[in-house]
Amino acid sequence: KKLVHVDLVEEAVLRNTINALLLEEWKNDMNAEINSIDQILSDTPAGDTNNFFDVDDGGGKARAIQRWIRAVLRKIIQYKAQHRSYLNEAATALQSYLPNDIVCNNILSFLELPNMNMQR
Repeated sequence: KKLVHVDLVEEAVLRNTINALLLEEWKNDMNAEINSIDQILSDTPAGDTNNFFDVDDGGGKARAIQRWIRAVLRKIIQYKAQHRSYLNEAATALQSYLPNDIVCNNILSFLELPNMNMQR
């Protein structure tokens, strides 16, 4: 009943990825989404504590955390795809002026997002 905060596993990995996003708007949106869990939890009833593994109990903090995790993942996937799209557009434009190996090896590698493989 008193759960009011969630610590992210591999938070540093996620934060590094967010910090590498191209647009400040994306960074702000992701940080707001991550930080929203504290308010969500404070506003959410605990649900049926005798039925913890039943995520269809109609409420509870466990269900709220699951929805929040899905929202965070959806957004980071969306922003990573947009980031990749912008990089591809930039690479195409740069390849008109610079040799392909310079663009691929020196410029794009610098702008790539960190790998987000989470440890299990």
